[in-house]
Amino acid sequence: MRHSLRSFALFVCVTVSLRTGSVRADDWPEWLGAQRDGVWRESGLIDKFPKEGPKILWRAPLGAGYSGPSVAGNRVYVMDRRRTLGPDGKPLRPTRIGQPGDERVLCLDATNGKPIWEHVYDCPYTVSYPSGPRTTPLVRDGRVWTLGAMGDLLCLTADSGKVIWSKNLAKEYNVDSTPTWGYAASPLLDGDVLYCLAGGENSAIVALNKDTGKEIWKALKTDDVGYSPPMIYKAAGKRQLIVWLSESLNSLNPATGELYWTVQYPAGRAPQRPAVNIIPVRRDGDLLFISTFYHGPMMVKLNSDKPGATVLWKGNSNDPEKPDGLHILMAAPILKDGYVYGVSAMGEMRCQRADTGAKLWGTLQAIGGEEADCGTAFIVPQGNRYVIFNDHGDLIFANLSPEGYQELDRAHILEPAQFARGRHVVWSHPAFAHRCVFARNEKEIVCVSLGASGQ
Repeated sequence: MRHSLRSFALFVCVTVSLRTGSVRADDWPEWLGAQRDGVWRESGLIDKFPKEGPKILWRAPLGAGYSGPSVAGNRVYVMDRRRTLGPDGKPLRPTRIGQPGDERVLCLDATNGKPIWEHVYDCPYTVSYPSGPRTTPLVRDGRVWTLGAMGDLLCLTADSGKVIWSKNLAKEYNVDSTPTWGYAASPLLDGDVLYCLAGGENSAIVALNKDTGKEIWKALKTDDVGYSPPMIYKAAGKRQLIVWLSESLNSLNPATGELYWTVQYPAGRAPQRPAVNIIPVRRDGDLLFISTFYHGPMMVKLNSDKPGATVLWKGNSNDPEKPDGLHILMAAPILKDGYVYGVSAMGEMRCQRADTGAKLWGTLQAIGGEEADCGTAFIVPQGNRYVIFNDHGDLIFANLSPEGYQELDRAHILEPAQFARGRHVVWSHPAFAHRCVFARNEKEIVCVSLGASGQ
């Protein structure tokens, strides 16, 4: 009897664990995953795609937007936008306050894509490329924080979507004009503090209490707040909040907003307006890497004794069609083992030396073999290989090394549904969780299983 009770208890524990995903699956609860570094740490995945293609677990309808999905437990969180329709069924024309429409925060069942709840709010758009929200929902401790394209910052209950608090960053900080392409920097949560790019007078970066939205501090002034999400890295014995704005790369004390150091970017040149600093600041050891579509790359070396940084090398071209190194648009590059891998302005994937910026190789294979204006591919390390999702909707397994690009396999999982830069594209970063890829376009979200048999 005692043995039977122990066996039953073990069965219950294992069953509950499997259902909650704590044993067999990792979550992707915010932009670039649980550790905010864009690494897929799950194992037990297929080495090659089946002849008939990867297994599609479900597809679900979705409105427009660039918001990447996040996955926490058995739920998927994502944002979209719906334009307001007139009596004739066609979208209403823009008015003096913008293009009529709403934004939605959606919660779906991760196992089947069925809707669990939604939160909708009116949101006229005045931004360029007005498809929809840009940022990825952030899920932690039973709450979800979202940031819309016009600056609507929300804290909701993760189980039901009830609003705990909300504010509009543009109104709160008297921003003269919303960023050209909308608020696109996914918020950073560290302890009880939520960090957001806001704009306005001396409030380029703001620190808010995660439970109330109350301001803790604000800092930095900029002409163009930009789109690169804030990051926290430890260097010189201190945790440093890294904030990349249109004119400079900055390090602050996360607790107080005190400025530790600043480095001009682009160095010695006037910044492009509107700015396109989009990628996250990537780190490897004492190196920080940034790059933009117009001004190209810059590598910064961090001090080891006290907070500070110096430029190690930089590109000098302002022409994305004649790049000097990686002129990256939006997809986070990989900075690893002394090398940088990323996709340049016209779609060429490149490898550069991290210490000098010297180019080792380049290829157009990952995006289809031909140059493409703003060609993009999201690169995610997984085990000893890389999983790549390009803007054609292709999922790729590849090896990247200083010796070159080696494609292992490829499958098409999603149709590009937005017309931009003369072609149809998918410009939303997927989530990699529960041995699946969760990817969205302007019309739907899809869940693709990559789990190996028996996993």
